[in-house]
Amino acid sequence: MLRIIASLFRVTRFWNLVIIAIAQYFTVYFLVSPQNISDWHLAVLTLSTLMIAAAGYIINDYYDVKIDLINRPDRVVVGKTIPRRYALLMHTLLSFAGTAAGFVVGWEIGVINFISAFLLWWYSNSLKRQPFVGNLCVAFLTALSIFVIPFLYRDANIMFILIYGAFAFIATLLREIIKDIEDLKGDNTFGCRTLPIVWGVRRTKNLIYTLTAAFLALVVSLHIVIEPLPMNYFVIFLFAPLLWVVIQTARADTKRDFGTLSLVCKVIMLLGVFSMALL
Repeated sequence: MLRIIASLFRVTRFWNLVIIAIAQYFTVYFLVSPQNISDWHLAVLTLSTLMIAAAGYIINDYYDVKIDLINRPDRVVVGKTIPRRYALLMHTLLSFAGTAAGFVVGWEIGVINFISAFLLWWYSNSLKRQPFVGNLCVAFLTALSIFVIPFLYRDANIMFILIYGAFAFIATLLREIIKDIEDLKGDNTFGCRTLPIVWGVRRTKNLIYTLTAAFLALVVSLHIVIEPLPMNYFVIFLFAPLLWVVIQTARADTKRDFGTLSLVCKVIMLLGVFSMALL
């Protein structure tokens, strides 16, 4: 029983789900109003988001069993502890439940959840094997967990939500590209056409540098042209960690190096969320 529970935690990426929940509650508390933190609509929104995300993780593992047996054999759950048919059933139930819960909150949320569930299935089925398209899909859906908040609370601070959503997008995109470099061997074995396979590692690294520079330029431009921003906080919690990733990416050349960078990107996203409390 304990093994099954541990497998469920692993296949649904429990700690990733915790980060998503923290991000949504912090966004509402610090970028909307602390009074909304006990709103049942927010609880249902977050629950629906977590169900859609969990379903996405499950279907991703369902389709990636053979690749994962090469890239990370010690972490394969589907097909071992959890039978493939049960994994498919869990994905379907969670996707429907998450979409239905979204419609309980509002029709816009329901539509967003439906589109998210479809994109996650499409990503796992084919998009992730295409250069850059799959990376963009995951990054967009991660940012959407923050961008969805104004659909529920119209008085949200749109400027800050734009910045933190863009940060989530860039941090996730960088992490997904780094993971593609880390998983190059298994992906190449099964005919995937990810960026490191199509472009090579060096050109893929150059894209990471370009994307980071684009995000920094976006925030600075918003600060200069539209509205003064708390740049001291952003430099410490957003800019500096991303620049560290760029420097370490330039030095990385082993699977272990890129695995460490992937983990650091996740920590950076969490630090970015926590920085909302300092605004």
